[in-house]
Amino acid sequence: MRVGVIGFGQWGPNHVRNFSQLDGCEVVRVCDFSDARLAAAQKFLKGVAVTRDPADITRATDIDAVVVATPTGTHHALVKAALEAGKDVLCEKPLAPTAAECAELAALAAAKGRILMVGHVFLYNSGVLHLKTDLDRGELGRIYYMDAVRTNLGPVRSDVGAIHDLASHDISIFNFLLNAQPLEVSATGNCVLQKNVEDVGFLTLYYPGNVVCHAHTSWLNPRKVRALTIVGDHKMAVWDDMNNLEPIRYYDKGVTADHYSSFGEFHMILRDGQITIPKVKLAEPLTRQDNEFIACIRARRQPAANAEFGHAIVRVLEAAHESLRQHGRAVKVASA
Repeated sequence: MRVGVIGFGQWGPNHVRNFSQLDGCEVVRVCDFSDARLAAAQKFLKGVAVTRDPADITRATDIDAVVVATPTGTHHALVKAALEAGKDVLCEKPLAPTAAECAELAALAAAKGRILMVGHVFLYNSGVLHLKTDLDRGELGRIYYMDAVRTNLGPVRSDVGAIHDLASHDISIFNFLLNAQPLEVSATGNCVLQKNVEDVGFLTLYYPGNVVCHAHTSWLNPRKVRALTIVGDHKMAVWDDMNNLEPIRYYDKGVTADHYSSFGEFHMILRDGQITIPKVKLAEPLTRQDNEFIACIRARRQPAANAEFGHAIVRVLEAAHESLRQHGRAVKVASA
């Protein structure tokens, strides 16, 4: 499997490392506009060819699969060129700046019979996968709500705001765990450092089955937090992605209504049981993701984070930004 990587900035080097170490894979060419980064790529992987022209990868006859690890605004054109040339593509999230562009790329991938995978890397996180297994088994019972916090001091971006950059992770996790898409979203936030680029965002998403999810995202916060709380009617769970030793805790806690038939009254009974810490075998999510990309190409099967999944995330982001412009009014999420 011959792979070409476009973009050797933040994520590109990690993709080059992963694909060059996979059995039956070879990174044959790396593209970037920076000569310094191209020199770094050649030092990183001896013998790799480099280019400043993306067409040397998207149209190359000696390349089977293309990785797009460039700024969001370039995704649509690069992915489209690669798909039209018959390549399978792994594109960093989000798939494209607009839902219309995502829909176009999804339709093109289907028409060409190509694998189009989006880099929603948290679908391959050990903690998220563990939660997914237990939620599918009904361990937590009926889900009431989820609450996510994703904050840090930087890195500050100028091409997209904190909602697009950070909340896209949490939306992908919500959709994946619930196996659903939100019906509507409300969003508030603030643009402090740059005009029209929000540094902090608060999203409330309303899912089918009366499930509500909330996400707090910020790159202007003194603490790095990556946490998710899930509340069900049987149990509750907390996932702390910063805790490598005990990332998940299950709480046998809940509230039930105790009815008194004689007076037609009731009061709430609190249940406070044991805390369980499951053993979670950690692995690098990006390595898992890249391995899955190659496996999907070889088996000609769709990944979990396929084009339709990525399209759904961007539809939510568009609704969130519309809500942000309307000062938090709930906005319906467009259907596929």
